[in-house]
Amino acid sequence: MFAAERRQRILEALRTNGAASLRELAHAVRSSEVTVRRDLRALEADGLLNRHHGGATLPGALTREPTHAQKAQVAGAEKAAIAELAASLVEDGDAIVIGPGTTTQLFAQQLIRHTELAVVTNSLLVAQALGAAPRIEVVLTGGTLRGSIHALVGSAAEHSLSGLRVGRAFLSGNGLSADRGLSTPNLQVATVDRALAAAAEEIVVLADHTKIGVDTMVQTVPADEIDHLVTDDQAPRDVLDELANRAVRLHIARP
Repeated sequence: MFAAERRQRILEALRTNGAASLRELAHAVRSSEVTVRRDLRALEADGLLNRHHGGATLPGALTREPTHAQKAQVAGAEKAAIAELAASLVEDGDAIVIGPGTTTQLFAQQLIRHTELAVVTNSLLVAQALGAAPRIEVVLTGGTLRGSIHALVGSAAEHSLSGLRVGRAFLSGNGLSADRGLSTPNLQVATVDRALAAAAEEIVVLADHTKIGVDTMVQTVPADEIDHLVTDDQAPRDVLDELANRAVRLHIARP
C-alpha cells in the first residue's frame, strides 16, 4: 500500500471512531506500527490529527462526543471482557452506582446473576439491562434525557445523588490519562459523573484501550482518586505504569 493510501485509511478510521490506538491503526492498514507511527507524525505535521500515547485522535476530539451507537461499534470483544472482569468486583448485597456507557451497559448485563444488589444509575440502558432481575433494586436518577448517550443529566440528576453513599462507583468516559484522569467532552455529563463518583467509597473505571492515554475536554475524576481500572490487554503499557504509580489498581481483561 502506498503511503498516501495508507494515510487516507488512517484518517478514515479516526473519522469513524474519533480515536484509535497505534495497534488498531496498524491492523487497519496492514502495516507495521513503526510505519504507522511515521504516518502519524506526517499527518500531525499537516494538521490532520493529534498524536497521543499509543495512538491518535482527530483535531477537535477534545469536544467530540460519539453517540452510543457509534461507541458500540468500537472494541466490542474488549468491552465484553472488561465487563465480565469488572463484575467480579461486585458481591451479593452490595450497593453501587453505575454511570452511562457501552461498557457499563455490558457490565450491568453481567450483574443479573447477583442477588440483593442495590444499583443507582442515570443510564437508561443500565436500568433496562437490570430491569428484569428480580432481586436487584434499581434506582434511576431524575434529570434531562441526553438522547445521544441514553443518560439523564442536569441539576435534577445531581440533586438525586446528593447525600447518597455506596460502596463503589463504576464509571466509564471518553478518555483516561495519568495526568488528567477520567474525562468526557460534555460538561453536563461530567457534572453528573462527578456526583456519581462522590457517592462512592471507591471508584472503578471501565475503559478499553482506545480510551487509555486520551484526553477530552472536561475532567471527571482525577487519576489520584481512581481506585481501580479495568481495561484490556491492548492498553498502552506506559500509561498503565503511570496510573499504577498513582496507586490505581489495574485489572487487565483478555478477550
